[in-house]
Amino acid sequence: MEGEKRKILIVDDDNFLLDMYALKFSQNNFIVHTASSGAQAIEKLEDKLNPDVILLDIIMPEMDGFEMLKKINNERLSPDSVKIILSNKSETEDISRGEELGIAGYIVKASSTPMEVIEQVLNILPKKVIEK
Repeated sequence: MEGEKRKILIVDDDNFLLDMYALKFSQNNFIVHTASSGAQAIEKLEDKLNPDVILLDIIMPEMDGFEMLKKINNERLSPDSVKIILSNKSETEDISRGEELGIAGYIVKASSTPMEVIEQVLNILPKKVIEK
């Protein structure tokens, strides 16, 4: 892959998955930032982190992914970031709720390998860049 590296913020309370996705994305031309909770991610965004992509889980302690998306939207944090949910929850109402909160994609962890997750993120990104 060529071109400049894109910044991604990966938010997941599962440290094993967080580290694994961080490694995989960094090997695929991304500058990776991580947060192990929604609250930690919000702090990074308030500190002016402006990633191209925010990849977040729904089920997390302190602040779940939906609450995090609401806060990002309400406080206009990182408004140009592409927001994608990466979760094991695959219920239609969760996907709809995410879409209402402005996500660009919804990836189910259990049915995607790490490389498939990266491919899906890359497929979602160009669509959002064209819309700008």
